[in-house]
Amino acid sequence: MKTSIQKIFIAFILFPLASCAQWDLNKINKTIKDNTRFNKPLSNDEIVKGLKEALTIGSNNSAGAASKVDGYFKHPVIKIPFPPEARDMEQKLRSIGMDKQVDEFVLTMNRAAEEAAKEAAPVFVEAVKQMTITDGVKILKGKDDEATQYLKRSTSVELKSKFQPIVKRAIDKVQVTSYWNPLASTYNRIPFVTKVDPNLEDYITQKALDGLFYLVAQEELKIRKDPVARVTDLLKRVFGSNK
Repeated sequence: MKTSIQKIFIAFILFPLASCAQWDLNKINKTIKDNTRFNKPLSNDEIVKGLKEALTIGSNNSAGAASKVDGYFKHPVIKIPFPPEARDMEQKLRSIGMDKQVDEFVLTMNRAAEEAAKEAAPVFVEAVKQMTITDGVKILKGKDDEATQYLKRSTSVELKSKFQPIVKRAIDKVQVTSYWNPLASTYNRIPFVTKVDPNLEDYITQKALDGLFYLVAQEELKIRKDPVARVTDLLKRVFGSNK
């Protein structure tokens, strides 16, 4: 009696599985292999490789988003505003009816940053290659933007020196100074004002880099928190293991 019940029970379970169109032994086998592979302890080399992969993907995505038309200009966080040291100038120019000219200048600054961002990804990727094993382990266990902060700390000076000529070419291409110079000349002729002449290259370069780092941090957060954003097996292993 017991044997008969067991046979019925086994038949009851196996029959629907065998007849189900979605029952795919190859997929099951692959899942088992994947799980076995993903459960192996991570080596330090794998951690670093995974973090470099994450930062490379994040950098490429960030540069791609920033370099689109309105990538900076219509972004609620990274849009480049009128230079802060010239805020009084902006207000006075707007008060005498020069809103259009001021707005056009702000637009060209953001266009320069968008133009420069087209060449940013290779600069970031080159910097990512310098990451060490010690850096990698610390980053994996650190804050949600730890990799971005590492990149910022270790590369800001070099990135700025490399990025500035790119921004200068972009400034020339979109003719930022042709909008700035008439504004500055008009303002500086107003009696009793403190004359202004900010270094637009430095200002746009720094704001462009700040914007890119912000976007990289957002990409890093997605990879850390959202399994869907882990688009390679290595990313799944590295960030899936960091619970």
